[in-house]
Amino acid sequence: MTKNTHLVASVFRKEVLAMSAYKVADAQGLIKLDAMENPYDWPEDIKKDWLETLKDCPLNRYPDPEARQLVQTIRRLNRIPDQFDVLLGNGSDEIIQLLLMALPGTAGVLAPVPGFVMYKQLSDCLGLAFQGISLLPETFDLDLPAMLTFIGQHQPSVIFLAYPNNPTGNLFSETSIREVIEASQGLVVIDEAYAPFAGASFIDSLAQYDNLLIMRTVSKLGLAGLRLGYIVGNPRIIQQLNKIRLPYNINSLTQLSADFALSRKTLFDEQTQQICAERTVVLEQLDELDGITAYPSAANFILFRTADKKASDIFSSIKQQGVLIKDMSSQGGLLSDCLRVTIGKPEENRAFLAALKKSLSQS
Repeated sequence: MTKNTHLVASVFRKEVLAMSAYKVADAQGLIKLDAMENPYDWPEDIKKDWLETLKDCPLNRYPDPEARQLVQTIRRLNRIPDQFDVLLGNGSDEIIQLLLMALPGTAGVLAPVPGFVMYKQLSDCLGLAFQGISLLPETFDLDLPAMLTFIGQHQPSVIFLAYPNNPTGNLFSETSIREVIEASQGLVVIDEAYAPFAGASFIDSLAQYDNLLIMRTVSKLGLAGLRLGYIVGNPRIIQQLNKIRLPYNINSLTQLSADFALSRKTLFDEQTQQICAERTVVLEQLDELDGITAYPSAANFILFRTADKKASDIFSSIKQQGVLIKDMSSQGGLLSDCLRVTIGKPEENRAFLAALKKSLSQS
């Protein structure tokens, strides 16, 4: 054992040794409201058509390395002008990783916190200097003076801004975001993973800023199992990322399935509307509960705060009642005493609210 410990310590970088693996909770047997997934399945007739599409997929051949048909579908649905390039990734995580891998070891990475954990996780893994700047309390908006001061002094190579933000669910001030873009000499990545639920986007601003990139995923839309993300921006920037993108990173089944699904936009629009309507219902119900402070959301989840040091107990109680949400309280800071719930089907949301009410009565 001592020999193995020495081997690990001598082989792996210190940044990796110091990290903790990203843990995914086991949701078996539980109502799963912890991962911002679309809860709705496809109608049987659409499933039948999808399987028919996959029937002749040439699994003995490598996939199209450029995923040209899928890229064209993404361009058409998002009205992406021809002057910008699109790069696909195995989820947004791979795209973030590609961006950070392309940077020199001395590069700095900036993001507001709390934010999407992978910005820091991947920066730490690659030995890059990550700087998180706290959001403003209560509103969770950008601390613009602090952001601009840091940018002016350090000019990070990449700035990540999630729009809406995860885990707070809010949209940052558009004016503040534009000031950040204009102050930065590096890349600014607007992560629009939850755009379908927000009705807001910076895609139309790409032509205004050479350093702006827009990143999206189909996971929250309802295709989490496909692991597909994409980034849009200046061709000279995308070209550099393509140099280190592994060949054939988007498999044939994902290409066919995503193209099939995205071409049926009406289905996902209807599901998105249902989720947004349920989001309103859940938020109203949370607002009526004593000891709970729920925060408005432009995403498909809601962050809420419990009484002091009650979050973990309430989380455990809800889980014991068969509902899995996300305990954010261990992250501390602005997330102290906070839990996050994904918006599910109406019956799932009712089960969550009933479990929460029971937990509160017992606390």
